[in-house]
Amino acid sequence: MNRKLLVLAVALALVGGLAFAQDLKIESVLELAQTAKANYFTFVGPIRYMAADKDHVDAATGASIKNSTEMFQPYLLDVKGKNTMPSGLRGLFLFSVAVPEQRVLDNLTVTKAGGVITVRYVHRGTAYELVTDASGKFTFPQGNYRRRAIGFIEGEGPQVISKDFSADGTAAKVDWNKVWDEKIAGGKEVAAGKPAKTGAITSDNGVPEAMFGWDGSLQVTFDAGVLKIAGGLNAVKR
Repeated sequence: MNRKLLVLAVALALVGGLAFAQDLKIESVLELAQTAKANYFTFVGPIRYMAADKDHVDAATGASIKNSTEMFQPYLLDVKGKNTMPSGLRGLFLFSVAVPEQRVLDNLTVTKAGGVITVRYVHRGTAYELVTDASGKFTFPQGNYRRRAIGFIEGEGPQVISKDFSADGTAAKVDWNKVWDEKIAGGKEVAAGKPAKTGAITSDNGVPEAMFGWDGSLQVTFDAGVLKIAGGLNAVKR
């Protein structure tokens, strides 16, 4: 069965009232200051063949060894392509199966204040922010996740960021306080002669039109430069 038919079967089962019989279990390890060799992404769920155990990057190709990048898609999107979970969370998992340089290119930033962990990065011109609750958990179906269009990328070149948010127009110099400042309006050209425009701050909690969503929480820890995410989620129909 190809992936599109498989996603359709899962979506129809949920709409028909047959919730997943087991959790989508997730474990991600990302050492920000180390090589990619220690990083991995594991997930297992009820969709046959759509699982990966400790997937990591292939240094020779830059792709994930066990193809988790593709196989996770039925859990992220319904059959109509609607997001069932934050796209920023999916992007965060990808850092664990990407070359270390990607963290630099996307200015991945993790901070911890008390029990609250904040993750920020900008990928292909879109800034993402994911914030845990006071106990260090990403919660679902509603959590503190948001996104904003602040730039663009052409081909394999570097990201071009609006100078509303970056002093020199690079991802490395993004000012996160400006990105999440609602007083800085969107709708401006990122660069003269380019169609890309900045956007407003929007929720990244998935969309209510999706056929199903996720319920539960993922425990997040950040110690000694290592970001870990682990837990289980249950699928629920909308």
